[in-house]
Amino acid sequence: MRTYLNDNWQFFRDWKDSIFNSDGGEAVRLPHSHAIAPFNCFDEGIYQYVSGYKRNFRLADLAGKTYLLTFEGVAHQAEVFVNGKSVATHQCGYTAFTVDVTPHVHEGDNQLVVKVDSRKSLNQPPFGFVIDYQTYGGIYREVFLEEKTGVFVQDAFVKALPSKPVEIDVTLGNFTEPTQALLTIKNEHGVAFSANYPCENSHFAICADVKLDLWSVDEPNLYTLQISVGNDVYETKFGVRSAEFTKNGFFLNGKKLKIVGLNRHQSYPYVGYAMPESMQRLDAKILKEKLCVNAVRTSHYPQSQYFIDECDKLGLLVFTEIPGWQHIGDEEWKEVAKQNVREMIEQYRNHPSIILWGVRINESLDNDGLYSETNAIAHRLDPTRQTGGVRYLKHSHLLEDVYTFNDFNREGATDRKEVCASSVPYLVTEYNGHMYPTKSYDDVLHKLEHTLRYARMLDDVFAADTTSGAFGWCMFDYLTNSDFGSGDRICYHGVTDMFRNPKQAAGVFSAMGNRPFLDVTFSSELGDYPEAKVEGMYVLTNCDTVKLYKAGVYIRDFTHADSPFKHLPNPPILIDDMIGDRLTTEDGISRSGALKIKRCLADVHKYGLNNLPLRSKFAIARVMASEHLTMERVVQLYNKYESSWGSAANVITLEGFVDGKLVLTKNVGSMISYTLDVTPSATVLHENSTYDVAAVQIVVRDQYGNVCPYVNKAVTLKASGAIELIGDSVVALPGGMFGTYVKTTGVKGKGTLCVDDQTIEFVVE
Repeated sequence: MRTYLNDNWQFFRDWKDSIFNSDGGEAVRLPHSHAIAPFNCFDEGIYQYVSGYKRNFRLADLAGKTYLLTFEGVAHQAEVFVNGKSVATHQCGYTAFTVDVTPHVHEGDNQLVVKVDSRKSLNQPPFGFVIDYQTYGGIYREVFLEEKTGVFVQDAFVKALPSKPVEIDVTLGNFTEPTQALLTIKNEHGVAFSANYPCENSHFAICADVKLDLWSVDEPNLYTLQISVGNDVYETKFGVRSAEFTKNGFFLNGKKLKIVGLNRHQSYPYVGYAMPESMQRLDAKILKEKLCVNAVRTSHYPQSQYFIDECDKLGLLVFTEIPGWQHIGDEEWKEVAKQNVREMIEQYRNHPSIILWGVRINESLDNDGLYSETNAIAHRLDPTRQTGGVRYLKHSHLLEDVYTFNDFNREGATDRKEVCASSVPYLVTEYNGHMYPTKSYDDVLHKLEHTLRYARMLDDVFAADTTSGAFGWCMFDYLTNSDFGSGDRICYHGVTDMFRNPKQAAGVFSAMGNRPFLDVTFSSELGDYPEAKVEGMYVLTNCDTVKLYKAGVYIRDFTHADSPFKHLPNPPILIDDMIGDRLTTEDGISRSGALKIKRCLADVHKYGLNNLPLRSKFAIARVMASEHLTMERVVQLYNKYESSWGSAANVITLEGFVDGKLVLTKNVGSMISYTLDVTPSATVLHENSTYDVAAVQIVVRDQYGNVCPYVNKAVTLKASGAIELIGDSVVALPGGMFGTYVKTTGVKGKGTLCVDDQTIEFVVE
């Protein structure tokens, strides 16, 4: 029996021994952040302190019972006290730990106190030097108590490979004498396998010869494994699949697959790491269903089981790694790092989505002694998966199975021999990021370059047949320390902002998905371009064909063949013709002359009349002579086809077709009016093991539904009823977009969120 202990905690901002006898704490629920931060512009020292948490729990009839207390995540060093006695210390903020509290509890009320040290001075990963992300603090994941009677299943490691029997390594607790184990494998359709097995020892192996459907990114078939021993029933989910990195690329179930992924931190505005199940699962859904990637790297530490569960469910590949960022500490520090490897693998190895263990400290220097040991631990605990270790060093010592490299200069993407030997598996684990930070309110040309950097890198990766794939840096903007990021403590490295609103660059990834998608990289306003020189007009889409209209007049069809990126699936389509056949049909110019005139007008549009290259001037002179055009006529044609003066003239319409059917229409033009688009991730919330949260995206859109990047208005937020607001009650909308969160309060019923004059209604069940 499992009982969650997420409610009724008292939080003490400063740890003192008097906490054991004090009732003066703040009432909090888990997950909990020990410091609520502003959105930006603050001193990261607000996280650096030692705090305390306290609550009681009641037990009855302890005879023959075992009590296991599990903390899913405490940042960063936890000391647990039961009834005043220190019973355990844990030195990792990113893995779970379980304490057998049976010897320390009694019938009736029991006191549980946790001392939480969140300081950077801790001698454990990732601490010891600078870190490019906030590490936050608190009991930020859930806590539960399990009651076991007699023998119970302590752990079961499922090894499920295609065309082989399912093997399960089982470890029992409280084993005293031989018994029987009932193994059941089932899915949503019912039981696929069931058999009894003898249990002669506390550790034994089970082999189930059963044919099961494969788990893949497109068909993520999951099974529930159930082991019944005595009064105990143990459950875990698993999937059958093979995942292999080779010198020729990555293969899932024997089929070659190019990994297209993004890196994810587990942080959120205001509350840092402390978000419940719904928000963890939502991030996986955004990655798979909106950003349309097939993989995620959990930079730079293990993340929520809920997040990985959802990756299993959705078919999202995962590369997870131990905590750390460049620094390697002393021998005590290294022992903690090795323990991190053990905990990571033992806690996550049944997830089919996980395809690679990261057993190096991110971007650290070679350390053969340490990394020989971490690799040995990984292979011993999980012989079914390969190891990697993220580095920025070219030709560093490869003790792992896969050369995982942060390629910010496109070196390995174009020629991997620049980075590592061609005889080893190769995977790009970061690119872009700090090379070109981009805010949602940056200008058109900055956002264009940000977008094209992702396209260039991915095009190189797809061109390099033997490269396994690449993880872009990163999914969303995140808070960092004063040594990194922008002046407001934010790393603007994401393809979305901190509230997961997509930036323009996100469209490079979304265009590779199956759901109809269409976006553009350009503005119809000449004032968005220096000297009115429009360049880099691209359509980001997965449509087969895009029909373009200007001021309602058909111009021409564009396809992915009109892209300079020749290897990327559904690459950005270059729009290099805004005239079509109109010079011939409307102005009577010959087709050959019209083609020359279009080229000349395009040069004027790109360079401006005063900065035309000499070749362009000669071309204009030649076409004027051949077509008998005066300069006045050339200017008239330019004003008609390129200047786009007038609100109607600059409206560009794009129609996206798939298999000949119109699926999307997008208009781009001058803003005449705008509305506030308020979109919650859910309107029905649930009070179960703890509180629930809904993310609310707030975006200003014009009459065509496009984001208005210049409407930097402020809005007022007010929550009432069965929900409350997380964060600020008055927010600005930089770049036309922002967000907020609402959480349940422990009661069921209705709640409302007012965003200026809009009201969103919620139901808490």
